[in-house]
Amino acid sequence: MSSAPTPVAAPERRRVRTSARDLAQIAVFAALIAALGLPGALYFGNGAVPITFQTLGVMLAGAILGARKGALSVLLLLVLVAAGLPLLAGGRGGLGVFVGPSVGYLIGWVLGALVIGWFTARLLPRYRVLPALGATALGGIVVIYLVGVPVSAAITGLPLGAVLVGSAAFLPGDLAKVVVTVLVAKGVHRAWPGLIEPKPWPWRREAVTDAE
Repeated sequence: MSSAPTPVAAPERRRVRTSARDLAQIAVFAALIAALGLPGALYFGNGAVPITFQTLGVMLAGAILGARKGALSVLLLLVLVAAGLPLLAGGRGGLGVFVGPSVGYLIGWVLGALVIGWFTARLLPRYRVLPALGATALGGIVVIYLVGVPVSAAITGLPLGAVLVGSAAFLPGDLAKVVVTVLVAKGVHRAWPGLIEPKPWPWRREAVTDAE
């Protein structure tokens, strides 16, 4: 009498759970981004280019909390802004912010934190400075500008090139924020390992699967 074949169990999908600790970290970084907007815009140089610090908080959220929690912290801030709280630089808040020229940059914040966190998880546990600088610049500058500049041009009716040239004035300040983010994140990950779970690069995962 032949026995029935043993059914092969389907691979379990890992469930992403948000613990109380995760919620606290998300709330803390949303508060940090809001606090960095309190000084408003600072002006440096003869050109009087305004520099704000909230994008520094966005970069730190991705680099310290990772993709999911970093993006959620930015989303939480934007929800509070939409509810009317004046949490953006210059005391701005309310739904009107999301129909203005800066809405593309706000959307870019979420995507930027997501990209920074994705790359940071794959740079850990070593978190070497040069690759981290590249990953943070990609998410914190390139991604934000890729969304913010076209949206701003569409809303204001200005040529895309003109808006892009105008945005270039903010690059020195943004590059300085990238450096600060990487230095702070490196110290944090050294002192508190495990804040972000290290993950393999996609091609390495495929290589392991093929070998098996």
